[in-house]
Parts: sequence; structure tokens; C-alpha cells
Amino acid sequence: MMRVMKRVLAAGLTAMMAVTMAAGCGKKDSSSKDEYEIGILQFAEHGSLDNCREGFLKGLENEGIKEGENLKITYKNSQADTATDNQIASNFASKDYDLICAIATPSAQSAYNAAKDSDTPVIYTAVTSPEEAGFVDKDGNNIGNITGTSDMVLADQQLKLIREMMPDAKKVGIFYSTNEANSKAGIEAYEKAADKYGFKIITQGISASADMPMAADSLIKKVDCITNLTDNLVVSNMQTYLEKANEAKIPVFGSEIEQVKLGCVACVGIDFIKLGEQTGEMAAKVLKGEKEAKDMEYESFKEGDVIINTAAADKIKMTISDDVKDQAKQTFDKIDTEE
Repeated sequence: MMRVMKRVLAAGLTAMMAVTMAAGCGKKDSSSKDEYEIGILQFAEHGSLDNCREGFLKGLENEGIKEGENLKITYKNSQADTATDNQIASNFASKDYDLICAIATPSAQSAYNAAKDSDTPVIYTAVTSPEEAGFVDKDGNNIGNITGTSDMVLADQQLKLIREMMPDAKKVGIFYSTNEANSKAGIEAYEKAADKYGFKIITQGISASADMPMAADSLIKKVDCITNLTDNLVVSNMQTYLEKANEAKIPVFGSEIEQVKLGCVACVGIDFIKLGEQTGEMAAKVLKGEKEAKDMEYESFKEGDVIINTAAADKIKMTISDDVKDQAKQTFDKIDTEE
């Protein structure tokens, strides 16, 4: 009787092990999911950030993760409102998403604060200085489960272009948002390179859109030209100071291609689609379980392209030399806001 019971027990255990092994073989690891769900939080609606989002999706697709196939996206734009930004980030953090993508520094800070006590990784893009934003410590280590890409201005290359286009210029103006931490890092980059090209940097801060008309009137009187940071508040109000600068025949240099399309004379610009694509490929590694965000160093865009707008230059009676035209990777002969 005992032998029979032992044989029955052994057979039962063998069957259970077979079922368990079969279930284990059929179960997918969390790093190999059938579908991913992410939240994308964008701080404002303008060309640079829109291009980041487009590039981000392209980067994911490069790695086999595509919306409508194996990717579900919830996209929200806070329309440059910090309170709304924080609310969206908190909502995202409560949804158990596989990842949050935050576009621009304020959104990255909102997402970071909302998700830091959860397991949700945050991947940012268009953050000028991760150090100033509080995502990286003094040793270069990520503070939390967060990483992404920086859009630090290419200050040295930009000032070199300005000097080539304006041999006699002495003072370069910069608008910046007093509420955006990364603007400080952008200004410091320009100040560091200024002596090399014989320039003095003159800054003008604003804290709200309503400040821009008066700030523009003040800065334009003090400078030979203006160069842009990748500052969300400033870029969102670019048409206000661009119009005033055009009237005063003061050239405005952009920080990326969309600004040149809209009427800046030139830039050595960051390609925000490529920056977003770079970010998307980083995010794919996290989604697939190949790496953890906290262990990935943030990446930067190192080389920009010379882009010019001959119509914008003509508008202020500025001559662009053949040498600069030869350097240009892209040349626009109209201003997007004009018919």
C-alpha cells in the first residue's frame, strides 16, 4: 500500500513540475512585453519641443517600439503652466506606466518629483543642464531613476558664426527666464566663450510673457545683436522681440532651425528631431529591460548645423557673406509667418 501511495505521490509531483515548467516557458519576462504604455508630458507648444516629441517616437520605432502596434501613449501638454504641469505629472506617476517621457526642464522636474517614490523611470529631453535641474549630483551620477538628453546651447560655435557675420559687433544680448533653472547654465556657456571672440554678453531677465515688450525695448538699446537660449518662456514670446529687433535693424540669432524659419537670421542649431530620436533610443533600452535609467549617463548634442534665412537678413538690410552661405547646411528664403 505504501509503495502504491509513493508512486502516486511521485507521479503527482512530476505532473506538477511539468505544468510549472510549461507555465514558466510560456511566461514572458517583464523586459519582453507584448505592449508598452508610456506617458509623454510636454511643457509648451512650440516647434523645438514638438520636434523633440516627433524624434522621440522615431527613436522608439528604430528599436521596434511603435505606437499602434506595441505602444500605447498618453500625451499631455501643460501649455507652459507650472501648476498644470505638476498635476499631469502626478497623474502619470499614479498610472503605473512603463515610462514617463518629459519634454523640457519644467516638465522633467515635475515628472521627477512626482515619480521619485515610485518604480516609474523618467526619460527627459530638451533639458539644458541636468545638473542645474537637480537630476545629477556633483560627481555626475543620476539622482534617482532618471536620465535623458541635454540641449545645452552650442555657445562657442554660435559666437563664432556671429563674429563671422558681424565683424564689428561688440555686445550680444540674451533674454532669459528668471524662473527657469537651466537658463543660468546657458548664459554661463556664452559668457565662458565670449572673450574668445571679443564679445560682451548683456542679459535681460523676464518672469512672465507680460514682461517681454518692456524687456525687449530695454535690451535692444544696449546690444548689437541678440542670440537665443533654448528657454521656453523666451522662445514662446520670440515674435514680440523679433518684431522690435527688426524695426531697430538688430539681428536675432536662433538656437535651432524652427526659430530661423520664423525669422531669426541664422544659427548653429541643435537638431531637436535628432535629439528626440537619441532620447527615444535611450528609452527603448529602459523599456526592454536592457538598462535602468538610473545607470545611464545623460547624453548631449555635440555638433550643430549652420542654418540661415536670407529673407530675415534682407528684412534688416544685413548682408550674408558667400563664405557663410557656403557653410550653411540649410538656407531659407522666406519667413514662415509671412504670406
